[in-house]
Amino acid sequence: MKKPMTKANQKTVFETRYAALHDQHEKLIQRPNRPTEHHNGIYQRYQHPVVTADHTPLFWRYDFNPATNPYFMERQGINAAFNAGAIYLDGKYLLAVRVEGNDRKSFFAIAESANGIDNFRFWEYPVTMPETENPDVNVYDMRLVMHEDGWIYGLFCTERKDPQAPPGNTSQAVAQCGIARTQDLIKWERLPDLLTASGQQRNVVLHPEFIDQKYAFYTRPQDGFITVGAGGGIGWGIANDIENAHVRSEFILDNKVYHTIKEVKNGQGPAPIKTKHGWLHLAHGVRNTAAGLRYVLYLFMTDLAEPWRVIYEPAGHFLAPEGEERVGDVSNVLFSNGWIVNERNEVFIYYASSDTRLHVATSTIDQLVDYVMNTPPDGLRSAASVQTRKALINRNLRILGQ
Repeated sequence: MKKPMTKANQKTVFETRYAALHDQHEKLIQRPNRPTEHHNGIYQRYQHPVVTADHTPLFWRYDFNPATNPYFMERQGINAAFNAGAIYLDGKYLLAVRVEGNDRKSFFAIAESANGIDNFRFWEYPVTMPETENPDVNVYDMRLVMHEDGWIYGLFCTERKDPQAPPGNTSQAVAQCGIARTQDLIKWERLPDLLTASGQQRNVVLHPEFIDQKYAFYTRPQDGFITVGAGGGIGWGIANDIENAHVRSEFILDNKVYHTIKEVKNGQGPAPIKTKHGWLHLAHGVRNTAAGLRYVLYLFMTDLAEPWRVIYEPAGHFLAPEGEERVGDVSNVLFSNGWIVNERNEVFIYYASSDTRLHVATSTIDQLVDYVMNTPPDGLRSAASVQTRKALINRNLRILGQ
């Protein structure tokens, strides 16, 4: 016969569950993250995600008072932790993680690591992001940019219900670019949302340097909240100032292209990295499949003096979902809005899988530049792809003496 629950043993249930969950949480945080065996020479993947919903502090999710939570139940659950902006400050790897609660609301929280590949711990409190006069319903996917003007900027998607939605339509939304700035990632100053001529904006990124003493933006104009319609592609636009940023004219520097990895839409990932050969860009491309949309990551390079002009564009994807990365809230998706270069020119690419968890892949500036500059472009036809591959085969067979 089951022993009845009494006030005397309720505390024991609380303490037992707390101790077990605390132990599990510490083991997860402190778990070493080792490289995978597979290595293509371009980047190195790792065995475990760097951040998941379970990495969030227990005191964000559980009421620690035995009197009000005798069974140590989760009161405010976390559904996912993904799509993180990234920055390297004072020798620390810092991520502005998109954390999504069970209530579907996303917020930003800073996670910190000493080595960039494991032992990420969240700061005590999530980011308190000020609102504008038109409050956000949801905020997500922040890009962190250390700008030439001395501020750290966070550009993110601000989502609100579409005021033009017909009665009864509770899903039609408007996406725009929110802008905030900080010196320490703790106290944030909210600036007015970016103004453009486009109906909706997603994946907007601030260029890290002035262009003729003005602020430059990578944009992604689109007609609808999800579909880009006649818009799409990675755009470029200039604003005279940042405190009331207004891009009056934008053009597409990297367009979506039929029967490629970016056939349906594409967007800038994090801010580009400056190298001696050009600006190195990480972006996502989307194509349609019988199983739904497939998101992959790709690289390209733009000119140092003219960052809006593409000079190298390797064919195909750079990173695509593999194994368990393909499973999650929105399956078959990789997305990145953060990468870090440290003082040794090592590159840490933070990418989310299936809108659920966050991973890292590591490389170096030299490797990524070599990949971008020496990988053939897309011939846009099967016959052209065969000719490119045959040229590689012929060169290799000559080397092998066949």
